[in-house]
Amino acid sequence: MSSPRQIRNVVFVDGVRTPFGKAGEKGMYHGTRADDLVVKTIRELLRRNPSLPSDRVDEVSIAATTQTGDQGLTIGRSAALLAGLPRTVPGFAIDRMCAGAMTAVTTTASGIAFGAYDVVIAGGVEHMGNHPMGQGTDPNPRFMAERLVDPTALTMGSTAENLHDRFPAITKERADRYAVGSQAKLAAAYADGKIQRDLVPVATHRPGEGFGLATADEPPRPGTTLQDLATLRTPFRPHGRVTAGNAAGLNDGATACLLASAEAAEELGLAARMRLVSFAFSGVAPEVMGIGPVPATEKALAKAGLGIDDIGLFEINEAFAVQVLSFLDHFGIADDDDRVNRYGGAIAVGHPLASSGVRLMTQLARQFAESPDIRYGMTTMCIGLGMGGTVIWENPNHPDYQKGE
Repeated sequence: MSSPRQIRNVVFVDGVRTPFGKAGEKGMYHGTRADDLVVKTIRELLRRNPSLPSDRVDEVSIAATTQTGDQGLTIGRSAALLAGLPRTVPGFAIDRMCAGAMTAVTTTASGIAFGAYDVVIAGGVEHMGNHPMGQGTDPNPRFMAERLVDPTALTMGSTAENLHDRFPAITKERADRYAVGSQAKLAAAYADGKIQRDLVPVATHRPGEGFGLATADEPPRPGTTLQDLATLRTPFRPHGRVTAGNAAGLNDGATACLLASAEAAEELGLAARMRLVSFAFSGVAPEVMGIGPVPATEKALAKAGLGIDDIGLFEINEAFAVQVLSFLDHFGIADDDDRVNRYGGAIAVGHPLASSGVRLMTQLARQFAESPDIRYGMTTMCIGLGMGGTVIWENPNHPDYQKGE
């Protein structure tokens, strides 16, 4: 009888992303293909890690929420071929709505831990201008006829309004104040050069306007004030609390990261910037999908044998301000706690659905390098149709880090 397989440590080596654009005809990626955005990120990862032979990549997993057109055709495989990886490198597509890239990471990381892979590329893309969320879908009529979900569950903005109803202490003014803070933190991070170092410049072409070069995110609104946000309409409910100012927008963009076993990273001279400690996904009532990060985090912490006070850095996807605030309230964390989204979040930078999970990870890895006194950090997000996902990471720069031993 063979001996039990040893579970291996998984490390985050590097992460990059395209600048995020505004979706629609006025956005900078209106004339750019989604798969070309992914290709840019894959090529940049290989350029930044020259000690990695391309034939050592064992898998390419790319997520997209709307898998059609230039986001279809098993985009992990097609992007790998377009990026010039050897034909021996396989790839696949994955979908868990907003947590697509996060799931691409956790799925391939599980393969690394088991020994199926040594090195993988995982990421996500969403071109919401070309492929709006829900395009071409056909929800089963049983959802409504048998009341399996509340009718508001299929409109993300309505689920955020429902979350406001559930937690009346989270007022519109408080949500707006949080949003202003997100814009300010992102502006400060840009001023300090913290965002640009992981952005991949993208050549663009807009019909009738010619070529351009995308080098910075398009959605941010630096200098936003509470007074500015107070005037915005509430599109999901008359006299509601969710606006374009305290929610992430509709965006285009792609992300990708390199993951490896600790042994393979050492062999190939690849830096281990984070170690995966645990992860968890959890389901909640679809009509309040924004609360999903709470049970997912509780589950991930329990698996890791950690408590919330052990987490020194939080990267929380800001689909809606109310979703972040409900998480903070549950765990007794202040709205302006310095551990939370130090570089700002999706309200400011944008949220191209399936790509966002790796943006959170890339930013956390940068913050780990800046803060060797912090041992554990977390990336977490809510997910459409009533889910949450959380990944806990360890900082290799911390004095107590022992490669997970």
